[in-house]
Amino acid sequence: MPDTAASPVIVARGLTRVFKTREKQIEAVAGIDLEVMPHEIVGFLGPNGAGKTTTLRMLCTLLRPTGGTATVAGCDLLTDPVGVRRRIGYVAQSGSTYPDAIAGEEIVDHARMYGIDKSTARSRGEKLMAQFDLADTWTRKCSSLSGGQRRRLDIVMGLIHQPGLVFLDEPSTGLDPQSRANLWLHVRKLRDELGTTVFLTTHYMDEADSLCDRILVIDHGRIVAEGTPKQLKKRVRGDLITLTMRDAPEAGRAAAHGAKLKGADTPQTDGNIVRLHVPEGASALPALMRTLNDDSLDAVGVEVASPTLDDVFLTLTGRTLRDN
Repeated sequence: MPDTAASPVIVARGLTRVFKTREKQIEAVAGIDLEVMPHEIVGFLGPNGAGKTTTLRMLCTLLRPTGGTATVAGCDLLTDPVGVRRRIGYVAQSGSTYPDAIAGEEIVDHARMYGIDKSTARSRGEKLMAQFDLADTWTRKCSSLSGGQRRRLDIVMGLIHQPGLVFLDEPSTGLDPQSRANLWLHVRKLRDELGTTVFLTTHYMDEADSLCDRILVIDHGRIVAEGTPKQLKKRVRGDLITLTMRDAPEAGRAAAHGAKLKGADTPQTDGNIVRLHVPEGASALPALMRTLNDDSLDAVGVEVASPTLDDVFLTLTGRTLRDN
């Protein structure tokens, strides 16, 4: 879990990036503030064009900010970018392994670029490969590995110099559901077993919900919300109760009862279906069912659904995560 007593691993204040074209200036990132604490998995979400990738590239020293300040892994982003690079791991969305290279050799060569001697590189590499269920792939060509194995190999390469902070750019894009779930287990290990702080971007709401201690939502170059998944879901009004009645007249009567629940929105009916939002579905449903029973109404089906991060994102931005 996050170490709230320690100093932040990332601190950004007023971080800005402006791109100039012949016609105008485009403010891709409009003065954002953010903090990431040690041992935290932070998800960075935003629609395409919201400034998510630009922010990530600035924090990784791949793009120089136009304005603002930031400290990453204890080093100033503007005055000590080399220090930042030495202390972070970066796993690009497109991967970094050469298809014809041998997996173990890729790991050792990557470590050597950080000044790590060959013996230490091999020892660390073999240990990391075992931790990521890749022990039997050391002598195999990268092209022979599955998509999930290659993605985990990318992460091993990002960890070989033992950084305290690693950036994962859409780590599970292109993976099948089973490989994605397996990768999530290993991302959690980064925090739980290695003590690594993780900053990741993702296009998958279920991934952010499952993995992240905290989520930052960016839109139009600004942070529009942040919090735990649970805190963000509370920003969407209440739970949804869906009743399936025997016919439309019964649905009308059920809707009238639902409208009397404390804090309930105006129920919506569609044929024999009734939908209503209430602050707390778990406490409202028993009261509603008692009222229906007193009126000799028997629901054919009952569902209670809590808000999802998709609902949160649509509420905050007016767009789905994959909208252009």
